[in-house]
This record gives sequence, C-alpha cells and structure tokens, in this order.
Amino acid sequence: MKTPPRAAASAALIDSAIFGDMFATDAMRDIFSNAGTVARYLAVEAALARVQGRLGIVPAAAAEAIVAAIDTLDIDIEALRISANTVGYPIVGIVNQIAEACPGDAGQYVHWGATTQDIMDTAVVLQLREAFDLVQAALSSISGRLGTLAESHRDTPMAGRTHLQHALPVSFGYKCAVWQSAVLRHRDRLDGLRPRALQGQFAGASGTLASLHPRGLEVHAALMRDLGLLEAPCPWHSMRDSLAEAVNLMGLISGTLSKVATDVSIMMMTEIGEVTEEYAAGRGSSSTMPQKHNPILCEMIIGTGRIVRQNAALMMEAVCSDFERATGPWHTEWHAIPQAFVNIGAALAHADDLLANLAVHPRRMADNLAISRGGISAEAVMMALGAKIGRKSAYALVYRAVRAAQDRAISLAEALGEIPEVTAHLPHDRLDALLAPANYLGHSGDIVDRVLTIARERRAES
Repeated sequence: MKTPPRAAASAALIDSAIFGDMFATDAMRDIFSNAGTVARYLAVEAALARVQGRLGIVPAAAAEAIVAAIDTLDIDIEALRISANTVGYPIVGIVNQIAEACPGDAGQYVHWGATTQDIMDTAVVLQLREAFDLVQAALSSISGRLGTLAESHRDTPMAGRTHLQHALPVSFGYKCAVWQSAVLRHRDRLDGLRPRALQGQFAGASGTLASLHPRGLEVHAALMRDLGLLEAPCPWHSMRDSLAEAVNLMGLISGTLSKVATDVSIMMMTEIGEVTEEYAAGRGSSSTMPQKHNPILCEMIIGTGRIVRQNAALMMEAVCSDFERATGPWHTEWHAIPQAFVNIGAALAHADDLLANLAVHPRRMADNLAISRGGISAEAVMMALGAKIGRKSAYALVYRAVRAAQDRAISLAEALGEIPEVTAHLPHDRLDALLAPANYLGHSGDIVDRVLTIARERRAES
C-alpha cells in the first residue's frame, strides 16, 4: 500500500512516536489504522463479488477477476485521499482503483447494487469483531489478576473509607472482589452486545435493495455468511444505536478501570502507602526528586479513560440521525469509534500491567487501621451495647467516648472503660475484642468467595 508523505507527521496521540504507546496498543491500533480500515473495505468488496458471482447476480468470470484483482491490489493511499476529499467518502476511490485493476469489462461489476455506507458500515463491524476479542481477552486477564489478589488477601484487614474518611474495617481481598465483580459484568455485557453489534450492512441506496430486487435479501444473507457476520433484519444506515452501545460499553469499562486506578493512586499516597505500583527502573520517577514513585500506570488509565468516555458521549450524537441517510452525524463515528477502541485497548493493557505487579503492604494497612485508636470499630461496640440498652442510648454513649478519645488523644477502649454504663455490660476484655478490626470484617470473606465462584463459573462456561 502506497503511503503518503504526510503520514509520518501525525498529530494524533495514538499515532505519536513519543506518546503512542501510552494511549494505544499495537494490536488495537492495527485494527483501526489506515491499512486495517482499507483492508476491511477490500474484504467486503471481495466478499460481495464472490457471493454475487456464486448466485449468478454478476458473471462468474467477472466476480473471479474482481476477487483476484483485490487480492493483489496495492491501494494508492494518496489517490484515495484526494478522492475522499473530493467526494466526501473513501469508497468511490476504492471502487475506482479496484475497477482499474480488473481485466476487460469485469470492473463494471465491482460494488454491484451496494452503496458507500454498506461497505463502510460492514467494515466497521469487522473491526469491532476483532476489537471485541481483544477487549474480552484483556477483561479475562484482569479478572484473573483481581481474583488472585482477592483470594490472597481475603482476610487482610484494612480501613474501609467513605467520603475519604475511615468508615469500617474491610479486607483488601473484599476491595479487589468488588472491582472484579464489575469486570465480570462487563464480560457479560460484551457477550450480550455481540448479536446486536455484529450485524453487517447491505441495503443499497435507501435501504430497500431495490437495485437487486427480488434477490437483494438473498445477496444480503449470502454476504453475511461469507464474512461470518450476522444478518440485520432491516437496514441501520440511520439507526446507530448498536454502534453507540458498543462505544458506550467501552466507556463503562473505562469507568471501572479508572475507579480501580483512582483507588490505587490514592492508596499510594505517602501518607497512606497501602499499595504501590511495581518498582522498575525509572518507572514513575521525577526529573528532579529522586524519592518520587508516581502512580504513572494509574495516571495513564485515568487519562485514557476520560478520552474514551468523551467519545462515548460523542457517539450518542451520532444516534441522532435524519431520514434514511444522515447529513453529518455519521461522520462523528469516524472519529469516535477508532479513538474509543484504541484508547480502551491502552487502558486495559495498563490495568493488566498494574494489577499483575501491584505490591500490597498489609503492615501499612494495619498501621492505618490503628490511626483512629479503635475508632474505626466504634460501630461494633455500639451494636453490642445496643443489644443491651437500645441502639439510641448506645450510640450516644459511644459517640461521647469517641469525642473524649479524640480530644484527649487516648484510645477508644480507654474512653469507653471510663463510662460505667458501658462497662456494666461490656467488660474490658470484651471491649478489646470488639475493637479489634480483624474481628469486624463482616461478610468480607464470604463476598470474596461468592465473587470468586462466579468467576470460576464464568471461566468454565468460556
């Protein structure tokens, strides 16, 4: 394929020689690259000629010549660029180059009965099929990494936080299981999406296949079988909900990955230090501060995720189409779909790297649990005392003790031990047991087990 000189001067981050690997993976970039897109245009045109020749819609010899020409065709990208800028779409230029490469009059049968959007839409669906496989494989790997962390730290106590404050103890395994549960749902969503999103398009100029009547639907069915796609019951030239659903699912996935990255980056704070990204030479370092170990993978996940979600919103605009063929909304997809999928590919790769090498620090988790001098387990005392004197009265007594402990910088156990109404029902050894964070993890371990069971069942089904 002939490459124009301007390709070397890309202004897009995903193609940048400097930043490209932060925002894209080679596998996903290849699918949506110029070469990948043109290859799928050609694959659809070849399949159309093949099935029409087989069905006798066009002469069999012409169909064979078209397929042979496509197999050896070296698309002139510069000529295609000029044509696309003139026409507004790339397919006329593609068809012209195929026709010129065909011997005799075979070229007149290229693109028979099709319309530009048929080829472009079906090519996008072929790209989505491959992209879905990459996303599903990445989600599977990430789920496995989270499952390993959840199982390893099923009973590792740490501070649960609400509104950025200590709430109640949880286990780190529980936190990982909560993350994993969302990943498992995304895998199910992706499976459910495939039948809707992987329907090819072949409907002709206004969607009625009038130029091929009465055999248009027959050609449609044969074309989709040849390409391994599903048949669309009716045209979707101006009904873009399935593509919007696909990109918005990538937005949901990016949101989950960003949530994990946000949690990890906060837990990496010097003042918290409960987990850290992998220590590797130069990873997350500063140009001037030797002590820095920045959450660089988290930053890339969060950054790419925001781009994905903005493109998901842009795809919603593409749904607002007019009549049988849109005047503009379609063009927004040409940006939003490749951008969203290339960026989610990068976010998934960074998340997999992050979780594969995450360092967990149980001792620091224990130190942070002790910061409140027992305050994080105040609810445990309140509930035990409430069973004796009523919840409202118990809350008032424990609240008084918490305030006293904070004001006087003593432990909650000491403050509670000074209140006769408390010790009358809860002796000191009982208070100590209630205030131990490891004794108030609730169903953290059971929840981990349930999520791991779902993950195992999902693997068995796969």
